[in-house]
Amino acid sequence: MSSRPPIKYVSGMPILGDFAENWENVKRFQARADDILIATYPKSGTTWMSEIVDHILSEGDTVRTKRGAIYERVPFLEYAVPDMPTGTERLNLLDCQRVVKTHLPVEILPKCFWDEKCKTIYIARNAKDVVVSYFHFYRMAIVHPEPGTWEEFLQNFMEGKVAFGSWFNHVKGWWNARKEKNILYILYEDMLENPKREIHKVFEFLGKKESEDEVEKIHQATSFQAMKNNPMANYTSVPGSVMDHSVSPFMRKGICGDWKNHFTVAQNEMFDAFYRKEMADTDLTFRF
Repeated sequence: MSSRPPIKYVSGMPILGDFAENWENVKRFQARADDILIATYPKSGTTWMSEIVDHILSEGDTVRTKRGAIYERVPFLEYAVPDMPTGTERLNLLDCQRVVKTHLPVEILPKCFWDEKCKTIYIARNAKDVVVSYFHFYRMAIVHPEPGTWEEFLQNFMEGKVAFGSWFNHVKGWWNARKEKNILYILYEDMLENPKREIHKVFEFLGKKESEDEVEKIHQATSFQAMKNNPMANYTSVPGSVMDHSVSPFMRKGICGDWKNHFTVAQNEMFDAFYRKEMADTDLTFRF
């Protein structure tokens, strides 16, 4: 197993050590006017939305959606680990319309995306399920530091001491930015409740015409089980030195409410009190 690099800081944000080494290339990245940006806090439905958007742009061509793994079709802007192409390298090689994935807080996203008026889709997921999913992701994704115990990780998450910083600031920052920028803000729990309704929203936001048949095909192809079984979507093609699926699968449960299997009563009370304080200044609400 590879050693786990420590967290480093870029522009005041904690980030994976290897990612920090490529930060100058992220800052210098040049967006294009037709780029589509998918932004999330980690473990909030990024891969799900990436598959949906790629299917929409492929116009029902199922062969095209199998042209590569999701991290090749939708490169991760900040990505940088040894012996693999960085996200910026993958993106700069693409001569077609690009879909770009990012976990950056809105305040440090490269300004070029706003200058080019890129369409941006942001997905937010309730904090309790995010922290549980992130804990298991830390365990299996060896490019992260050791997560410590569940209790330790929960505390670090609340304090914003995990990669990409505070969930609270992240979701609120992007929520506020939607008032001025070209952002479609979608809730993960709404996607779970009615996937086809949310797929319709994405079609409309991207200015694409859809049929009920197309929406149904995308719904089926991007269901959790379909993606979990799809090696082009489930990250099993990533080297074992980056992700150890024997520890925890990348696509674990994809549900709302798994936090109830992890939080103790005391942890839940503590988190709720902290949550109320941090979210007191926003009208953004989540279902747990």
